[in-house]
Amino acid sequence: MKKIYLICSLALFLLITAGISYFLIRDASAKVPANIALMNQNGETRNFGEDKKLKLVEFIYTNCPDICPTTTQKMVQLKSDLEKSNVFGKEIQFVTITIDPYRDTPEVLQKYMNAFEITNSDNWIFLTGDQENIKADQKKIREVAESLQFQYKDPGNGQFVHTSFTYLIDENNKYVSKFPMGEEFDKQEVYEEIMDEIE
Repeated sequence: MKKIYLICSLALFLLITAGISYFLIRDASAKVPANIALMNQNGETRNFGEDKKLKLVEFIYTNCPDICPTTTQKMVQLKSDLEKSNVFGKEIQFVTITIDPYRDTPEVLQKYMNAFEITNSDNWIFLTGDQENIKADQKKIREVAESLQFQYKDPGNGQFVHTSFTYLIDENNKYVSKFPMGEEFDKQEVYEEIMDEIE
């Protein structure tokens, strides 16, 4: 009986270890395709790979009642810390991508930015789809999301169910790290990770 217990315990341990290893390897090999072009908050086409900087990538939808705006607010505070260290815009930029391009037009994204007093610049880019090519651009957004293992679904009421992570990627769009969204977003932890990558 003891032997069976030990064998079962060992098998369980190996399965858990294999599962953890799988997710770590999967995340470490994640990379956003550099050739994906989307529309920014000013209605201009932006290629995801054109800026050779670290990027903190946030996925949102502007009708989100809680986790998305909370994350954006914490990123605003993080931006202030990075500006004090003279690296924001020079070494790192923020990229916010809507998962609801049908509703989140460039005009809507600008209103969202204004609500958080985010300066309209290339240092913090908001991306959506072109309304004239919305189905194709929605597929591009999903491709970016899935490349980072970010999952989302609209159950039909406009209130998306989605993964709750933000992502740090390097100048080649390769995954570096991920951080919880919402109240669990620790701006000090993210700040330290960014500074470690810069150094």
